[in-house]
Amino acid sequence: MSAALDVRAFTVGVFAENAYVVREQGSRRALLVDPGAEAERLIEAIGALGVGVEAILVTHTHIDHIGAVAALARHTGAPVYAPELERDVLATGDTRLGTVEAHEPEETLAGGERLELAGLEVDVLFTPGHSAGHLTYALPGALFSGDVLFAGSVGRTDLPGGDFPTLLASVAQLLDGFPPETRVHPGHMGATTLGRERDTNPFLGALRAPAGT
Repeated sequence: MSAALDVRAFTVGVFAENAYVVREQGSRRALLVDPGAEAERLIEAIGALGVGVEAILVTHTHIDHIGAVAALARHTGAPVYAPELERDVLATGDTRLGTVEAHEPEETLAGGERLELAGLEVDVLFTPGHSAGHLTYALPGALFSGDVLFAGSVGRTDLPGGDFPTLLASVAQLLDGFPPETRVHPGHMGATTLGRERDTNPFLGALRAPAGT
């Protein structure tokens, strides 16, 4: 059985985006998910935790999720894993909603990959709808859902690459593929579980079974 995850959330930047440091309990090997802003604060947090970041995982390349990627990659020396369909955004730094420091990702992902990073197994899921190449990272008992699924809400679909039916299909993939107790660590707001969102999220009514079935 895998050791329990130690997940530390840091809400950063003007968009209140969640960056995560993730490791097995007690491990000094960690992953960093979506370092969106406040590079110095994240660097200080990593130092205070006493961990070495072995990989940086990017769910999607909207400005609030990649603003500190280049700085953290430079500081940690960790390779950056990013959506294949959105590589150019990170590589140029042009998010269409503003610019960030560019970084050519060391690895691009399409979904369907299984990675072994920092002593953890990471399944990569293709979950478009909020953006064209959006990925969700599945670790033991936990999903890092970026901006696809939130506590009580879902990602906006009015930006380039957004599409609501596609987003619902992505959420349905998560609901069908993982137990209801699976912890969801979203790109904004607090953590939740798949079961809670399945039962109560007002945007997911079309995915709930009709009463009596």
